[in-house]
Amino acid sequence: MNDVQRAWLGVVSGDHAQRAVEGGFIQLNHGKRYGVARLREGDGFAIYSPTERYRSKEPLRAFTALGVVADAAPYQAEPMSMGERGMIQPWRRRIEFLPVHRAALRDLDLKLTRAPNWGYQLRRGLVPLEPDDFEILREAMSIS
Repeated sequence: MNDVQRAWLGVVSGDHAQRAVEGGFIQLNHGKRYGVARLREGDGFAIYSPTERYRSKEPLRAFTALGVVADAAPYQAEPMSMGERGMIQPWRRRIEFLPVHRAALRDLDLKLTRAPNWGYQLRRGLVPLEPDDFEILREAMSIS
């Protein structure tokens, strides 16, 4: 994987991050198109998981997956149930995930986390990530 020019951070629970890695895709903001449409082929993509499980209060606060956008445009997956949200046909992007291990937020020094109240932006579900931060994450998470 070459150095990336652009990178993104998606906010996804740990269990959903695992599903994304297993399926080779990312789906954000309950399957809405606008987030995944911002990604371009070749962009770096990291997943931050504030919690271990969706709708859980059990904190994880770790980076759980890392890869590169591997397609040119969003695609719609098969319809799926979102429980109380009903049926949706989510928009996704293919991601070529690297074999990595989790990296705890507290163990990393990222530009992203230096600003006061930096975590507020994570509520959007997708935020730009400095390519330098992506490289720090790649180094910290790589399985040797």
